[in-house]
Amino acid sequence: MRVLNIAYQQLRRYGKTRVSWAQKLTFGLIKNDHYTQVFSDRDIAAFEAPFGIRDLGVKKANRRLIETVEAFEPDLIIAGHCDMITNDTLKAIKQRLPNCFIAHCNNDPLFVPSNVERIKYRAEVADAVFVSTGRRELKIFEGFGARVYHMPNPVEPSIENLNNAERTDLAIDLLFCSNSNNFTKRLQMVKNLKDALGDSLNFKTYGSFGEAPVWGRDYDHALSQTKMGLNFNRQDTHYWYSSARMAQLAGNGILQFTSDKLHFDDLLPAESVVYFSDEQDLLEKIREFNSDDAKRRAWATRAREFFHNEMNSKLYAQYIVEATSLQPFSHDYAWAQDINLDGTLR
Repeated sequence: MRVLNIAYQQLRRYGKTRVSWAQKLTFGLIKNDHYTQVFSDRDIAAFEAPFGIRDLGVKKANRRLIETVEAFEPDLIIAGHCDMITNDTLKAIKQRLPNCFIAHCNNDPLFVPSNVERIKYRAEVADAVFVSTGRRELKIFEGFGARVYHMPNPVEPSIENLNNAERTDLAIDLLFCSNSNNFTKRLQMVKNLKDALGDSLNFKTYGSFGEAPVWGRDYDHALSQTKMGLNFNRQDTHYWYSSARMAQLAGNGILQFTSDKLHFDDLLPAESVVYFSDEQDLLEKIREFNSDDAKRRAWATRAREFFHNEMNSKLYAQYIVEATSLQPFSHDYAWAQDINLDGTLR
């Protein structure tokens, strides 16, 4: 297929980028032999705008997208987080290329009301919508036009290329990185853990309590020194929702702690991720795994192997292609055991 992936490519960060699921999707598409081009709406808008003022370039970015589509003639358009691209533009593309499929991929949480509205908006023009929250939470998007599917956060072996499960010389015992305090109270728990753990282990909290956040290679370096990590969402309320942090930790062989309220034990193998029920339970489990390094490495190994074998960018990309175009699934996708090809629950 010829695939156009519309998503923010972080071009103006000049290397100091965040780990990008949209980039992983591009890599996966290429590995599956799809001829893939990218269109970065935010960057194009800024490049085309007077004085580089991005908001002044929105109309031009939409025109440039149509120009790109006319030149490239994609079979599939994947519209990710590209709010500058309007539904009217996507409708115009569909009129020009009626056989072109359109998918919307959304990796943001449903506890943010504006994101729910964003997904409903895109569902009006897309053939299929993919959301990183579990399928049982997605009924609210049915009836808007698109078929609705769950998608995971994948690992990409060229990005998640560490294996800390094999190492015993790691300087950071526990890591939590964050950059947002909206819609969350998670920092209170992090503070309580820091107070309770004291100097018993090296607990780094980049992006919180006055510590600067880490991006790009700085983030890579932090991960490369880490044994265990906290997978705290801003809220732990939705089935199978996690930020991309879950894949980043698991894919690098870093043992992670995550809430049992998310029910990832329905998806991930036993003894791979450490689930906790409350703050005291988490504190006890952190101490347990910090004092038993063999156990830490065994669990982290199991998680890493599962993510790299069953939740990698190649499978992730092919699933999106197949589901959008209603092709029979070519793989027994771990995250789609309860999903029919048309997106409905079995």
